[in-house]
Amino acid sequence: MLDSVFGLPLIVLLVGIAFLSGIGITTVGPGGIFVTIALYSLTPISSGTVAGTAHATFIATGLVGSAAYVHSGEMKTGQARAMALILSLSSIIGALIGAYVNSFIPRTTFGLLLGAVAMATGITIVYRERRGLSPLYQLDATRREGQVVLGVLGSGLGITSGLLGVGGPVIAVPALILIGVPMLPALAVSQVQSIFIAAFATTGYLFQGNVSLPLAALVGLPLLAGVVVGWKVAHLVNPAKLKVALGIVLIVVGPYLIL
Repeated sequence: MLDSVFGLPLIVLLVGIAFLSGIGITTVGPGGIFVTIALYSLTPISSGTVAGTAHATFIATGLVGSAAYVHSGEMKTGQARAMALILSLSSIIGALIGAYVNSFIPRTTFGLLLGAVAMATGITIVYRERRGLSPLYQLDATRREGQVVLGVLGSGLGITSGLLGVGGPVIAVPALILIGVPMLPALAVSQVQSIFIAAFATTGYLFQGNVSLPLAALVGLPLLAGVVVGWKVAHLVNPAKLKVALGIVLIVVGPYLIL
């Protein structure tokens, strides 16, 4: 059915982008944003269907990514488990709110917001990494103050991710890095959180009739394959280089979305 709507060349392109996006999800975090970008820029579907369909695929990538990082040990510490729990629970309501608000936003405004978030995040990371600056805040998830910070952060991440149809790692990984969380634990925690954001955001979009299951399956399968490859890559590359790559990727895609 999809080949009669989109055509074979576009389907092949979407599959290729999805595979590379999956690699990005578990390597630098914001890989999932490219699925959203591809659906937004290459297909005629509404911004609501873009966000809803993307979130449906992120449920599966969150499960697979979480399992991969549990296997490699990043989730064994009390800090990591506390961060994952607080961020996940606090993001649930935000994801539903974001999905609801999306229905009131024109498609052009959707692209503007998506591009602005990408650019702002990327510029912040590259600037701070190049300057060798200390984290904005040194998080301790076992202390009350740190838990409050995580709760506020989780709510904001849920709203933004739910609204824009980007996976939790897109914003969570940069945000966690800025508050002092090392790269691999940030990737691991964001995978867990993404399950909750994606599940509740998808529920909201399903009620609106804005999830294309055939399209979710088309991009979801290569996305999962890429997630496994990306997890392996993340353990082979210097984390500092991953941070810079993360920032550059976000800066590059931002203007394209805004225009």
